Amino acid sequence: MKERIAIVAGVRTPFCKANGVMRDMDADDLGAFIVAELLARTGIQGSQIDELIFGNVLQPVQSLNIARIIAVKAGLPFSVPALTVNRNCASGLEAIAMGADKIELGHDQIVIAGGTESMSNYPMMIRKRFKDFLTALNKTRGWKQRLQVLMTFRLNFLIPEIPQIADPLCGLNMGQTAEVLAREFRISRKEQDQFSLISQQRAVEAINEGYLTDEIAPIPLPPKYNVVQVVDDGPRDNQTLDALARLKTSFDPEMGTVTAGNASQITDGAAAVLLMKESKAKELGLVPLGYIRDYATAGVQPSRMGLGPAFAISKLLKRTGLQLKDFDLIEINEAFAAQVLAVVKACASDTFAKNELGIERALGEIDMQKLNVNGGAVAIGHPLGASGTRLVLTLLRTLKGRNKNLGLASLCVGGGQGQAIAVEVK
Repeated sequence: MKERIAIVAGVRTPFCKANGVMRDMDADDLGAFIVAELLARTGIQGSQIDELIFGNVLQPVQSLNIARIIAVKAGLPFSVPALTVNRNCASGLEAIAMGADKIELGHDQIVIAGGTESMSNYPMMIRKRFKDFLTALNKTRGWKQRLQVLMTFRLNFLIPEIPQIADPLCGLNMGQTAEVLAREFRISRKEQDQFSLISQQRAVEAINEGYLTDEIAPIPLPPKYNVVQVVDDGPRDNQTLDALARLKTSFDPEMGTVTAGNASQITDGAAAVLLMKESKAKELGLVPLGYIRDYATAGVQPSRMGLGPAFAISKLLKRTGLQLKDFDLIEINEAFAAQVLAVVKACASDTFAKNELGIERALGEIDMQKLNVNGGAVAIGHPLGASGTRLVLTLLRTLKGRNKNLGLASLCVGGGQGQAIAVEVK
């Protein structure tokens, strides 16, 4: 029997709305801050770390292999290697999976895994014509050539190409894929808004009751660092169904149901966890948050990418022999309310099981009282590269706080994928 991989500790920044209080912090700054905090909280020395693996999606051009930048900025020795992974929205979970595999194979003993994203500072691209202009200008010799090239300049060269969170495989942005699922599974606007209201209410309660305090590291804010951000700033304590119902649809003006209110918030944030074998934790006198039971990854049709969790969960259940009813708590990343509700319906459908999963019976009912009990990304936000790590961290802390044992976390992935992980506390 293989030895369990322990998640010894974890911590995250507050998740804050993009272009808000953390807009002056780049993704590597957020990641470095949280890695340094993780080391400080555990007492582990940087020299004890064998590798750092970090997820990041909107990779800044000035910080290629951002994990290496994070490792050095956080104070890890130059001898500690670092790897950046990008599985879109599941990047932070993929980092954990890769770290666990490396430990299992004996390549590493102690790994820091996590994710970071500054959606305030996503890269913008210059137009190709402007790039060609600058290239030609740089090659000129003498003032006559330079003047000739300068005469070709046009003001519209300066209009940036703003990247969209869209899928080149199906030509749809993520919100449009949520509309696809809302139509396929007949999920009404009211259902989505009601789900979103519950997410907001649960997140506000979690903040007010201090349920998330231990997992969040207060972060000093630039430029003066005299103000400290303590909590997530996305949850709205005054949210109502009426207010949600008044919002315009964002992706389909005529027939759509997805709005800014029932979709995940665009967010900045970072999260990290410390991984090692159970025996190593005991050797170091560390009490783990919990253990990784197993994980699974699945591919799906890109235009239905939101169903990724259903496919990944199906593979995970087959690998572990578990059933949905065995899990005490479940976290499914709330990319969109419609997407999560579609996964819930898919898991409960015999027809979906037979036609899509190749099994005879439905995966089972997802108890909504076990799902995202502290709110989800609709309220807390979704910093793409960090969300997978945040789900695992929140799940383990909530299991411990409620004296429960078995948890499931899953995310959909742009491009048509899903990832899921089973964790246990005892």
